[in-house]
Amino acid sequence: MIVTTKLADVELVKCEACLKEVPKSGAQNAEAWDYVAYFCGQECYEEWEAEQMKERTQEAGEP
Repeated sequence: MIVTTKLADVELVKCEACLKEVPKSGAQNAEAWDYVAYFCGQECYEEWEAEQMKERTQEAGEP
């Protein structure tokens, strides 16, 4: 017996960095301030993390 998964049955989330839709079950996630952010891979996570650090530094008034 072959079991198939319908596309409609797969919950998709958007990568926080590149906005590509990926299956939630395969996405990496990180707790971010007050929500969960999903990423399609390590590169996108690192890019997002660097941007978050840059924004926090600017908000703190540091160069």
